[in-house]
Amino acid sequence: MTRRTLWRAALGAIALAAVSCAYSTSTALLPTHLKTIAIPVFENSTTEYALEQEITQAVIDHFVEDNHLKVVSERGANSVLRGRVTEYANAVFGFNAAQNADEYRVRIGISVTMKDMVKNRELWKDDQMLKTHNYFVIDVPGQKAQTELDGRKEAIRKIAEEIVARTVEGW
Repeated sequence: MTRRTLWRAALGAIALAAVSCAYSTSTALLPTHLKTIAIPVFENSTTEYALEQEITQAVIDHFVEDNHLKVVSERGANSVLRGRVTEYANAVFGFNAAQNADEYRVRIGISVTMKDMVKNRELWKDDQMLKTHNYFVIDVPGQKAQTELDGRKEAIRKIAEEIVARTVEGW
C-alpha cells in the first residue's frame, strides 16, 4: 500500500465518521425555553373505568423515559399537555374456520392539546388521535393468545409514543 492510498483511506474514514456523527434525533419543534411539562389526568368521555388514568400514566412514563421535558406539577410547568379519551371499543375483527371469533381489535380515540404556557400559545393539537391493536384470543403462529387488557395496553402504549414524538420531535 502506498502512502497516497493510506492517506485516501484515512480521509475516507474521517468523512465517514463525520457523516455518521451528523445523525441525531431532531428536537426542532420543541422550543428551547420549554424545560418542564405538566400532564393533568386526562378526561374520560367513555364508560371505560380508569382508562383516563392508564393513558395519563403511560404518557407520563414515556416523557420521563424520553427525558427531554421534566414532568412537574401544573403550577411550576412551562408547558401543559391536556387530553380527553373520546372513544373506546373492543370488537371482533376475525373468525376462524369454525366461525368462532378469534381476533379482536381494541380502538382508543383521544383529543389532545400541547400548550406553551410561557408564550401562551398552542404548540399542537389533535382532536382525532386514534390507535388500535389487534389481538388473537387463541395461540397463532408467532403470537400467544392475548386478552382485551393486553390489546388495551398496547393501544395505550402507541398513544403515549405518538404524543411524546409529536411533542419533542415534531412528527
